[in-house]
Amino acid sequence: MIMALTIAVLVTGGVYLVQQRGMVRIVFGMQLISHAANLMLLASGVGAWRGEVFHDRVDAADMADPLPQAFVLTAIVISMATTTILLTLAALGRSDDTASVDPVSSGEEPRPSPVSTLGRATQSAEEFRSGERARRQARATLMADKKEDRR
Repeated sequence: MIMALTIAVLVTGGVYLVQQRGMVRIVFGMQLISHAANLMLLASGVGAWRGEVFHDRVDAADMADPLPQAFVLTAIVISMATTTILLTLAALGRSDDTASVDPVSSGEEPRPSPVSTLGRATQSAEEFRSGERARRQARATLMADKKEDRR
């Protein structure tokens, strides 16, 4: 009964946190739900009234089922990987849209997202040409320096 109550409390807290707006709260909610799922898998193994998994210590009829324990270990690894990815996304994200300000209407200059890759497609033609000009000048200076070093 205590195991069922613990699972119910974890699922309730997880669902409540997942429905919040903040990304970190969603991550914590997912963690609570995964803990509840792990406890449910362990409870399905009925380990409390079964013996150990070793053949030399317990009869085969009294042994606990090792499959739920293997599932829980796999679920723990998957849960940690998912948490790492979600926390990384939460840390790299600009905002969790709780207090968003439109940069165009507020007069602020828009900032690029930390996860965006800025390439040539975001440059204007003028910026691209000035960058090409600077690269050509740097290449010419490098070639001139190499010629002087050979002499």
